Amino acid sequence: MDGEEIRGGGRLAGDRLLRTDRDRYAALAFCWADLLLHLSGEGQILFTAGAFKAFIGREGKDLIGTSFLSLVTPEDAPLAAQCLRMALKRGRTDAEILRLIRPLGLPLPVDVSGYSLDGHCYIALRMRAKTPSEATDSSGRDSLTGLLGPEAFSEAAGRRIRAMLDLGRKVGVTVVSLRDYETLRDRMGDGRAKGMLRSVGASLRAAALDQDSAALINDGSYSLLHEVDTDIEGLERELTEISRLHDPEGRGLTVETAILDMEGVEKIGEVDLIKGLMYAMNHYRQLAGDNLSIRNLSSNISQLVAQGVGEVTGFKRIVAERNFSIALQPIIHAVNGTIHHYEALCRFSSDRPHESPFRYITFAEETGLIHEFDLAMATKVMEWLGSKPRNSDAYNVAINISGYSMGVDQYVTGLLALLDANPWSKGRVMFEITESSRMSDLEAANGFIGALRSRGYQVCLDDFGAGAASFQYLSALDVDIVKIDGSAVRNAMRGSKGKAFLSALTELCRRLGVRTTAEMIDSPESLGFVRDCGCDFVQGFLFGRPSLDIRDFQPLPQAKLFRPETWVPVVPR
Repeated sequence: MDGEEIRGGGRLAGDRLLRTDRDRYAALAFCWADLLLHLSGEGQILFTAGAFKAFIGREGKDLIGTSFLSLVTPEDAPLAAQCLRMALKRGRTDAEILRLIRPLGLPLPVDVSGYSLDGHCYIALRMRAKTPSEATDSSGRDSLTGLLGPEAFSEAAGRRIRAMLDLGRKVGVTVVSLRDYETLRDRMGDGRAKGMLRSVGASLRAAALDQDSAALINDGSYSLLHEVDTDIEGLERELTEISRLHDPEGRGLTVETAILDMEGVEKIGEVDLIKGLMYAMNHYRQLAGDNLSIRNLSSNISQLVAQGVGEVTGFKRIVAERNFSIALQPIIHAVNGTIHHYEALCRFSSDRPHESPFRYITFAEETGLIHEFDLAMATKVMEWLGSKPRNSDAYNVAINISGYSMGVDQYVTGLLALLDANPWSKGRVMFEITESSRMSDLEAANGFIGALRSRGYQVCLDDFGAGAASFQYLSALDVDIVKIDGSAVRNAMRGSKGKAFLSALTELCRRLGVRTTAEMIDSPESLGFVRDCGCDFVQGFLFGRPSLDIRDFQPLPQAKLFRPETWVPVVPR
C-alpha cells in the first residue's frame, strides 16, 4: 500500500510484520474510504494514503507536515476543527460532510469518519455523489446541522437524564439562541449560511453528551444535554467566532444561552420528564419566534413538567369536548372565479376568529396529540356538513390531516370508520395532507391515501415546492391536487427564472393528472402571475380571511378580478 508519512528519528520500526498489518488495515479502510490521513492531536498531517492527486490536485507527500484544516474550504474549517475535537473527545466522529479545496472547479464534497488513539486522529474521507445541501437523513435529523428535532431530542434527553441519574451523574440542559440570525442569514446568502449552520451543529454536538443530545428548536435556536462542567461560556465564544468567520462583513452575531434548572429532576418520572422537556422546547421556540432575549431566563424543570402536564390535560379536554370552531377559506378556480371548495381551519376562540391556531396545533404535534385533534376536527366537519342541504354543491370542504396522524393506527381506523358511517360525504369532503415531512413511511402513507381515494375522497398534498423532498412525494404518493407553498410562489415572483420554473412545475403536474393550487395569493399581481403560470386554483387573503360564517364569501370578494377583460389568458404551451 503506497503512502507517505513523517518518520521520526530516522526509519520507523522496521518490523516487516508491523508494516504488513498496517497495509492490511489500510486496505480494509479503502473498502469504504478514498483518502486516509493520520493526524497529530494538533491536526498536523503525519501520513497520507490514497489518490490525493486525482481528487484534490496535490500529491499526498506534499501534504505531510501541513494542517488538515488547510485542505478544506474556509467556510468548512470550523466544522473540520470540530470533527477533530469530537474524535479526540469521544474516540470517533462520523456523519459529517466537508468540502475539499481543488485548484480547478468546485470544492469536492466528502463524507468524513474519524477515530482517535493515543492522542492522534485517523481520518477517512469518501467522495459523495450529493452535495451537502442535498444530504438527507432518514432518521429525521436536520440535514445541515445533524441535530435532532425538538420532539426526538425531548424523548432522547428524557431517557438519558434518567439513565445518568441512576448512575449518580448530574447533567445540564442549555438552550442556545443566535440573536438576529435572520438578519445575518440575509447578509450571508445561502451558501455561507449553510456553511455556518453546519459548523454550529458540529460545535453543539461536540459540547453535548453524544450525537443524540443536541437539537434544532428552530432557525437560530438550539438545545443541548451536557455534562454539568461543560464550558458553556466557551461554547458561546466559539459560536460567536463561527458567525463572525462566515459573515461577509465580519461582524457576526450575539449568542445567548439559558440553563434549565434541574433541581428536583430526580423526583420526576421519565414520561413526565419528556413532557416537561417538550413544553420547554415549545416555550423557548415561541420566545425565539418573537425575537426575545433568553439571557436571564431560567426555568425549573419541575415547574415546566407541571405546566406541560396541565396544558396536555387542557388540550385533551378541548379535543374531547370539541370546544373549537370551524373557520372556512375558499379555494377558487383561477380562471372563472367560482369556488371549488373550502378549506376547514380550526379556531380555538370564537371571540377572536382571526387569531391563528398555530400555537395550539404546534403544541399538539409536539406532544403527540395531533392525531386526536385531527379526528375530532374531521368529526366536527362531518357534523357541520350534515346540517347543510345534501343536494347542494356549495358546501364542499377539505379537512386537514397531519403527516404524523397518518402513521397512527388509532387515527386511521377512526377516520375510515367515520367515512364508512357517512357515505353521503363522498364528493363533498376531500382531505389535505399537511406537515408531509412527518411521513416516515411513504409506502404506508400511499396505502392510506389509496384507501381514501378508493372510497371516493380526493386527496391534496400541502406545502408542495417548499423543500427538496416535494418531488419525491409527488412521485411516491397518488394524490389529486398539490398545493404550491406560498413561499415558493413568492420566490418565483422575485426571481428572473421563477415564472419559467413555476410554469414547468404546473405542466409536470398536469401531465401526471394532478391539479395545482397556489396559496397565499394576496394581491391582483400574484393572482395574475400564478394564473399565467398555469395554476388551476388559488387561495389567499385577496379573497377573504378564514371566516366562521360561510356567507362572508357570498358574493366572493374581488370577483371582478375574474372578468375576462381584467386578465391575459394563459398561452397554451
